[in-house]
Amino acid sequence: MTAARTTTAPADAGAVALSGDAGAGEASVLRLADIGFDAPSRLLAELGLALSQVPDGEPIPGSYWGECEAGLIGSTVFARADTPVHSLLHEAGHLLVMPPERRAGVHTDATDSVPEEDATCYLQILLADRLPGVGRDRLMADMDAWGYSFRLGSTRAWFEHDAEDARAFLATRDLL
Repeated sequence: MTAARTTTAPADAGAVALSGDAGAGEASVLRLADIGFDAPSRLLAELGLALSQVPDGEPIPGSYWGECEAGLIGSTVFARADTPVHSLLHEAGHLLVMPPERRAGVHTDATDSVPEEDATCYLQILLADRLPGVGRDRLMADMDAWGYSFRLGSTRAWFEHDAEDARAFLATRDLL
């Protein structure tokens, strides 16, 4: 099954997340089944969020993209064993960058602005370093394999050379 690729931010944004059928690279991304739920659950709890494990084959509540992509409702991220780690961290990042008053009412669609989307992409990379067996290098490779698209052509190029706005946004929210 091939899903349509849809951007979540305008083409002039630094980070433009894409999802859907990412081709051959999709099979190679790290999934929660590979690292388990314990470390991600602890990380999210430290950040004031919850992780809810969805049974295999069940629809993921609050998933914007459907299929195996993580979902969010309130301060909870929902995921199955087949959910990519990058997807879990991306949705957690959305919840962390949004103001708390918006977080309480969020359901499925968390993006409020291009700066917020860019900050979310940057934060998910930082959060990867806090998960054993993941790290930023693996996460950036998985983001590229899945189909995230960046102005400079790769996640690493954007993160290292074009993410000043994302860092500034995160600094204003005390998330760096």
